[in-house]
Amino acid sequence: MNRIKQLYIDAFGGLSKPAWMLSLVMLINRSGAMVIPFLSIYLTEALGYSIAQAGVVVSCFGIGSMIGAFLGGWLTDRIGHFKVQFFSLVLGGALFIVVSGITEYHALIAAIIVLSAVAESLRPANASSVAHYAKPENVSRAFSLNRMAINLGFSVGPAIGGLLAAMSFRLLFIADGLTCIAAGIFFFFYFRNQKEYSAKPKRATPEDVPLHSPYRDPRFLLFIVLCSGYAILFFQLFVTLPLYYRDIYLLPENKIGGLLALNGILVFALEMVMVYILGKKYPISVPITSGALLLGVSFVMLNLGHHVVFLFISMFLISISEILAMPFMATYIVQKSSGHNRGAYMGLYTLSFSVAHVIAPFIGTRIIEHYGYTSLWWFVGLAAIILSLGFALLVRIKPKGSFVPA
Repeated sequence: MNRIKQLYIDAFGGLSKPAWMLSLVMLINRSGAMVIPFLSIYLTEALGYSIAQAGVVVSCFGIGSMIGAFLGGWLTDRIGHFKVQFFSLVLGGALFIVVSGITEYHALIAAIIVLSAVAESLRPANASSVAHYAKPENVSRAFSLNRMAINLGFSVGPAIGGLLAAMSFRLLFIADGLTCIAAGIFFFFYFRNQKEYSAKPKRATPEDVPLHSPYRDPRFLLFIVLCSGYAILFFQLFVTLPLYYRDIYLLPENKIGGLLALNGILVFALEMVMVYILGKKYPISVPITSGALLLGVSFVMLNLGHHVVFLFISMFLISISEILAMPFMATYIVQKSSGHNRGAYMGLYTLSFSVAHVIAPFIGTRIIEHYGYTSLWWFVGLAAIILSLGFALLVRIKPKGSFVPA
């Protein structure tokens, strides 16, 4: 027991106060993340849209995310991550409340795009901010701490969202908006006079030296494509898995929210320690590749039997996949970038997930409509195998111990 306690102490030790405060901001923000997990159900159940129409609307959220990724990365390199994060949180929160009153299909599409562009511009700015406040040896753990806060919030958001949805879906938008605004206010008052810490990069090999522009780095661009592929599969967690729970297992919204919250709880409990251990023992290619492969296994698990236990096993494996892959993807981005162009690199990384927001609902809902859920889960499994091979070949294998642990 003492060894486990010490392991957690070591995993969390040495992180700066600004890193903790950034994580607190994200915890406040993501504790209200209720709209996206229930958006497909809201569109089909409350507004009466077809699954295909719901897929279009959710895909439009992804289009806005793409715009936000470019805009957020561009603005971060020009006006700084503080201003981008503050305005994204406050304006995004206000827009959530406005969108709650829009029900007409085409107007909702336009509003979702604008909302997403503003809200998602936070991501590259926040990622740049995490890197600025982290020491070189703590980069992976700083990102994991930030993600831990996000996932803790996500474990709270859907659980509360399930209860609110049972009363009124509009409450989801209002609660999401208010928590965004609250996070923005807290962020402003803590970070407005905070001195920025820009970590000096570790000595890099020629391959690791960032080019002036990420758009001229073909190896990095291919990595972004693979990240987007991973995200397309992972986002089935938010797009089609809630529909699967409802249609196949006939679960009510509160139980769907509870299952989705399990993902956040597991990541919150395990990620920091797992990243600490893996960062010390393995090159980043190992957890990224393993995480991609495990994601496929987690969805294929749903085809192996019809019992609630398979839902819990699947969610557990999805969570472990996320822990293995995502923190080390972010570490790879930091290694490839430098202070003057980190916003652009983080913007492209964010873009990979934004593209997935567009493609994931389209692919997932179309496969469901034409072939059913079983075919979708087999598709995810096959695609995950291909992605894991791609990551294994692309991410340079370094000798054991050469990766700077965080």
